[in-house]
Parts: sequence; C-alpha cells; structure tokens
Amino acid sequence: MIEPWKIKEAFAKVERENYKFRIYLKNHADVDELDEQFLELHNELFKEYDCSKCRNCCKEYTVTFEENEIEQVYKLLGITKEEFMDKYIEETVEGYDLKAKPCCFLAKNGVCEIEKCKPDGCKDYPFTNKPERLFSLLSIVECSSVCPIVFEMLERLKKIYGFKRRY
Repeated sequence: MIEPWKIKEAFAKVERENYKFRIYLKNHADVDELDEQFLELHNELFKEYDCSKCRNCCKEYTVTFEENEIEQVYKLLGITKEEFMDKYIEETVEGYDLKAKPCCFLAKNGVCEIEKCKPDGCKDYPFTNKPERLFSLLSIVECSSVCPIVFEMLERLKKIYGFKRRY
C-alpha cells in the first residue's frame, strides 16, 4: 500500500489512466458486481489499515455537519451551540461546513478529538462500501488522490478488469 505522504505523487502518475478507467467501468461494469468488488476490497483493506497513521482526508477535505450532528459535538466540547457555530461553522447551501481545513479537530497524533460524535461524512469516507459505486466513480477517482486505500482499490480493480494503459 502506498504511504500517505506519497499519494499525491503516485496519483499524478496515474491520474489520466484513472479517469480513463472510470469511463471504461461506466461502459463495461455491472452495477451489482462492481458494488460487490468495492465492498470486498473495502472490507479487506480497511481491516488491515490504521487510518490514524494517515488522516489525509482530515487534512484535505472540509467537513460538513448535519443539523443533528452539531448538538452532539458542541455538547462533547462543553460549549454552547452559539459558541460552536461562531467559532467552527460556516453555513452554506450544502449545510454546515467546518471553517478550518485541515480539520481543527485533528490532533497532532492523528486522533480525532470528536471521534465519539464525528459527522457521518467522516465516518463513511471514502464511501467505497456504499451501493451504486458505478454512479459515483468521479468522486472515487478524486478520493484516490487523497486516500491510500482508494488508490489501492483502483489499482486492484484495474487488474481484475484487465485494464491496460491505452495511450
């Protein structure tokens, strides 16, 4: 598996290929079969991987909170909703986004300070165990520039599908 600090460089080498593979899958993959393949790879790779040694997702993405998630976090932090909203949140069309990037709740040792109540978007990232992956391949390719596991998944899927560079 690629080291987290090498992911950008590695992705740059296969970026074009990954986007071509996305198109290939759109045209040739069966929705259910691809979901099974992603789920199998997801379970296998996440079982072996310690995300706290990476946390690229926490460093690269902005967290979005749902209304019901906000209460849990400000209570955990021991502050009022108003204090939490003023200090940490920017209200957007999509919802409530964390102002800080990298995530201000990511400790230097890689521990999430709000682990007990972190938003679903964080818990579910990179979403490779969710159904209908065929329809979210663009985000999966983009995730492969951040997450070593997704990078590895795409490399393995290329082998499964016999996908070769065509340029």
